[in-house]
Amino acid sequence: MHRTLGYQLHTEALQEGADGVLIVGCHPGDCAYKTGNLGAERRVRFARKLVGQMGMNEDRVKMVLVSAAEGDKFASEVNKFADEIRKVGPNPIRL
Repeated sequence: MHRTLGYQLHTEALQEGADGVLIVGCHPGDCAYKTGNLGAERRVRFARKLVGQMGMNEDRVKMVLVSAAEGDKFASEVNKFADEIRKVGPNPIRL
């Protein structure tokens, strides 16, 4: 079943104490849900703006495009994001 990942989940995760949110989507033209990845990119851009308006660093929300066949790239992107979040520091909004 196809589910839409709403921008609310990004901001809720941060409001509940997550240091960052990484969204992984498929490459353009390679998505089983046709344009689902494009919609996700729009929602991530909107979520980043909301995060900035909440007074937090927009870099706490990021989207990367990786196919199921790119396990090494997936691991690299996750590690890179974790390093970026460590540089940004802990989430200042912890409930």
